[in-house]
Amino acid sequence: MKNIEWNRTDLIDESEEVVLHQTAQQKETLEHSRGIEIEEWQEKRVKITKVNVNALGEEQIGKKKGTYITLSIPTLSTEDKDGFAQMKETLLQSLGELHKKLKLTAESKILVIGLGNKTITPDAIGPYTIDSMHEKQSELQNPSFILYAPGVTGQTGFETSDYVKALTEQIKPALVIVIDALATSGSARLCRTIQLTNTGIHPGAGVGNQRKEISEEELGVPVTAIGIPTVVEAPILIADAIDVVFRSIAAKISEKGKPSSKLSVTNWTPSNEEIDLKVIEPIFGEWATWTTEDRRQLFEEVFMTHPERLVVTPKEVDFWLIQYAYLLSESLFEWVSKMPSGQN
Repeated sequence: MKNIEWNRTDLIDESEEVVLHQTAQQKETLEHSRGIEIEEWQEKRVKITKVNVNALGEEQIGKKKGTYITLSIPTLSTEDKDGFAQMKETLLQSLGELHKKLKLTAESKILVIGLGNKTITPDAIGPYTIDSMHEKQSELQNPSFILYAPGVTGQTGFETSDYVKALTEQIKPALVIVIDALATSGSARLCRTIQLTNTGIHPGAGVGNQRKEISEEELGVPVTAIGIPTVVEAPILIADAIDVVFRSIAAKISEKGKPSSKLSVTNWTPSNEEIDLKVIEPIFGEWATWTTEDRRQLFEEVFMTHPERLVVTPKEVDFWLIQYAYLLSESLFEWVSKMPSGQN
């Protein structure tokens, strides 16, 4: 098959060169290279992936040098209070880790930019968070942040980066935090992941509408990007759904005749256990044993003939964004409240 660039994602731990499409040997080689350091660990239900990229690594994988921290709870739901509490706790730790070299104090000026279009829900996490922070900050006597939601280029006619640069030159903050919606190449990651990085951000890059970057190189001050993946491309969603169907049927065939199968009263639930897909080859043919990546390539080739490239978002995306806007707002204010005073 023709190799097509279908894997649009803003998450570094999903990039083809880093994790998902590496063989075990390739991944081990990458992890021990001098350009990239990858750490993965679990804290309660939160899976944490930390990737450090230096100048050599930037050439190797095409990602800017810096630190990327990804937090994910695959089982998170909109009403999962315990899950969001764990995500907040881990986010606070990650904020401290990412900014420890900046020596920020309680008096430091921090400019928070909420990117996105408030009228398009999947793209509204930035403005939603700014609204939540405005409400929180109105209760405080001493404002902790300078907050701004600039809209998008299609609304204003100007590059968002130019707005942010003008604000930065006027305010002279110690740090700029940019909050934006991201794209993911894994349907299970939708609205269940937070990525933080000190490399800045290219607004719209994940859905092929890349604008001028917002970064330390452009603004002259440190920039932290915080993103929530809210969209995934349709071919990826279809391929993932078919993968679940194939694994479900294969699991049921493998269980047939076993005493345990007679006790089953629920639908099959996806798991990480190894399932032999060759048992369904007589039903669906050889393509049933293809890798998920090969099936995604097939669907991408089919959809390339359509005039529109579709992206998909969860139907409950508005509830997700309300939860995340509150989580990010509360986390940022709590993080600032723990900073030491710069006054002697």
